[in-house]
Amino acid sequence: MPSGGRTRVLIVDDSAVMRSLLRSVIGSDNGLELAGAAPDGKSALAAIESLRPDLVLLDVEMPVMDGLATLRQLRARNTRVPVIMCSSLTQRGAKVTVEALAVGASDYVAKPTGHADLGAASRALAQDLLPKIHALTSKDAAPAAPARRASVLSSIAPPSRLAPMPTALSIMVVGVSTGGPAALDVLLPALPANFPLPVLVVQHMPEIFTQLLAERLAQRCSLRISEAAEGDPVRPGIIRIARGNWHLEVIAAARPGQPNTLHLTQNPLENHCRPAADVLFRTAAQIYSSGVLAVVLTGMGSDGLAGARLIREQEGAVLAQDQATSTIWGMPGAVVRAGLAHRVLPLASIAPEILQLVGRSHSEARERRETAVS
Repeated sequence: MPSGGRTRVLIVDDSAVMRSLLRSVIGSDNGLELAGAAPDGKSALAAIESLRPDLVLLDVEMPVMDGLATLRQLRARNTRVPVIMCSSLTQRGAKVTVEALAVGASDYVAKPTGHADLGAASRALAQDLLPKIHALTSKDAAPAAPARRASVLSSIAPPSRLAPMPTALSIMVVGVSTGGPAALDVLLPALPANFPLPVLVVQHMPEIFTQLLAERLAQRCSLRISEAAEGDPVRPGIIRIARGNWHLEVIAAARPGQPNTLHLTQNPLENHCRPAADVLFRTAAQIYSSGVLAVVLTGMGSDGLAGARLIREQEGAVLAQDQATSTIWGMPGAVVRAGLAHRVLPLASIAPEILQLVGRSHSEARERRETAVS
């Protein structure tokens, strides 16, 4: 978060036209100022050292040093400046962007295409980019100092840390947005091959990105992972990633003994999103009742809040990522402020907590079965 005054933005792009568009967008917002511009990654690294910008707009494809290599070097230096990738919506551009998001980019914007003139392109880019810049440089985007954190948490409805947790978990649902690929890259590979719950994930991304995200995670996880498809059965030990631009719902089995299935819809956006975590959470709560374990990770906005409330009303479990490890503490922060989270945890502690809850759930279920038999 900028210490004061306007947010200083560094533009990194080899295209003079794109640099001009980005300058126009930054100049249209009184809260921003241009820190500088660089035509390639090598120049950008030097500029970041000397200019100390509050945020970097980084092109994916550049000569000398591309965006991904630049980002890797930047994070290797332990530089925590927020980085927004500027990507073309091509298969190659999307693949590199997903990789960049997984290794430390904060967010991305698509380069404008198909507009009548530069003015229209600039307006379209501003509509997408400006909210992301402000979100990434807001108080919810940076870990607070100890004294500040204490004052912030004192004004939040206390999480239900001592509330009883469900003892018969049946499904895990995850809602995540800004910073999500990196968070999922930590959480999902930590689930073992014998994980006994189905896992459904809503990540706010366009369609081309969610498929690539699922493919990348499939290479890193012990569990089977794929992008969700219409009619997929909901089975233990399989992770489905919601398809971009499609809401993901759980549908009850048609007949006893058959699995529940997934349904993809293009119903209206919820929380300005499609897919929306609230849609998934709501339908999971309707079918699995107290058996739902919801995990709300880093993200802008409040998607997942209404769904988390329904899950708690059904006596399901809710975990939320803490502020210090979130890229933006919007989604999990909304759940915590409403007092809906059973646990508020650093990202690295969420998988161990899940495994403990699931292990306890299955142990108690086994004890009940053995008692019933005896």
